[in-house]
Amino acid sequence: MEQMKVGQYVLTWLDGGVTHLDGGAMFGVVPKPLWSKKYPCNDLNQIELRTDPILIQGAGKNILIEAGIGNAKLTDKQKRNFGVTAEAHLEESLAELGLTLEEIDLILMTHLHFDHATGLTRWRDGELVPTFENAAIWTTETEWAEMRHPNIRSRNTYWEQNWRPIEDRVRTFKETVEIAEGIVLHHTGGHSDGHAIVTIESDGECAVHMADLMPTHAHHNVLWVLAYDDYPMDSIQQKLKWLPYGVNRGAWFTFYHDAFYRAIKMDEKGTILEAVERRT
Repeated sequence: MEQMKVGQYVLTWLDGGVTHLDGGAMFGVVPKPLWSKKYPCNDLNQIELRTDPILIQGAGKNILIEAGIGNAKLTDKQKRNFGVTAEAHLEESLAELGLTLEEIDLILMTHLHFDHATGLTRWRDGELVPTFENAAIWTTETEWAEMRHPNIRSRNTYWEQNWRPIEDRVRTFKETVEIAEGIVLHHTGGHSDGHAIVTIESDGECAVHMADLMPTHAHHNVLWVLAYDDYPMDSIQQKLKWLPYGVNRGAWFTFYHDAFYRAIKMDEKGTILEAVERRT
């Protein structure tokens, strides 16, 4: 497992599973000859996208960003359609660190699409229960409302099996909330109406988790937004705000989906200055 430090906090990437989604959808209107130079695809035009939660340890807390793809939650048809070639091994990843599922204190959900939220629940004795039974789960008020009342488009990604068992664990906020010292969730919209990002600032160091506003290193161009985005102009505006915020602070940009990098530092042109590579 890859690790890095941001001030007092230690970040560790867990094994949350992997999907393979259509490259055209992931890069929207960007022509394939452009995006495929920066992020490879397979013969089916799919790109590899990890679903690996980030464990943050510090300030006496064990905090997760996102929850992975889960286990035994997807049908064979869903696995085929979403290119799932491996499910999550979060329990095993935590065990390597001397932790259990019960020791996770907080979960920061940037949004609640299936590839982020399916790991929030699991099967036990034929019943769906919270995976992290002692954790408070944070998301935006907007996202939580749409999760429970999806529209004709979003119902394909907001699933009742992912929210019903954990509804008493959920905590919501409107615009910003500081979860722990220097760890802040910011409501951005864009990818979904309730989408949020995470900033971590500690001892003069900074990290920005852009979530699905910049799901991979290849999405650093502010105009390269996903066809999956519900509000693409909002995604562009938020990238115009938060990418310079991170670059000007020499921040690490961390990833949940990137199959090649866990985190990068970059300049204003998107040139990678430092990187934590994913070990394959």
